[in-house]
Amino acid sequence: MGRIFEVRKHTMFARWNRMAKQFARIAKDITMAVKAGGADPAGNPALRRVIQNARAVNMPKDKIEAAIKRATGRDAAHYQQALYEAYAPHGVALLVETATDNPTRTVAAVRNVVTKNGGNLATSGSVAFLFKHMGVFRLDPAGIDPDDLELYLIDHGLEEMGESTGEKGEPQLVIRGAFEDFGKLQEALEARGITPLSAEHEYICTAPAELPEEQAQEVLALIDKLEQDDDVQRVFHTLA
Repeated sequence: MGRIFEVRKHTMFARWNRMAKQFARIAKDITMAVKAGGADPAGNPALRRVIQNARAVNMPKDKIEAAIKRATGRDAAHYQQALYEAYAPHGVALLVETATDNPTRTVAAVRNVVTKNGGNLATSGSVAFLFKHMGVFRLDPAGIDPDDLELYLIDHGLEEMGESTGEKGEPQLVIRGAFEDFGKLQEALEARGITPLSAEHEYICTAPAELPEEQAQEVLALIDKLEQDDDVQRVFHTLA
């Protein structure tokens, strides 16, 4: 019984930590969106998108509103986005997306985690070519005719469309287009009255690497440690 309790407690803390990290990442996204385009979602598509993503991870409304209010304040942090390229153990490529108010601190922290876990930072361009920068929209399929939507979106930058499941096992439609066409796809969905569950830019691996279980766990352990850093927004990798 004690062992079951410990497992449940570990699972609960892991879920809480993941949720806290998601909220922190979105709060930074809100700050950057407000700084760039103002605090009114109606006139700021980037902020509107971030609010959708906040709702997708069940971020409470009061936390969203508080983040917007903080972003308009005189003391709001000024975040810079930076993308670091690295290799994990066993040749797995990494792209580490960060948002920071202190780039010197961030690059040192990323380098420290990577090198201490058997990897190394890479020079600019040595890893990025293994990924495709894409806009990714996740939709609730209820009431949507996928074939009709696909034909409609092809003229607005759609490259890929498929089915997936969310964190709770719910069905989703996933559409992808080149990052340069992100705005066109977002406007096309809005014109159809479709509000995405989430809308993100992602780096999609084009050359996945398969590893034995033990080696894959080493890579995943490094990724987990990177994701725990407050300045790291997301980590993309080539591990299959």
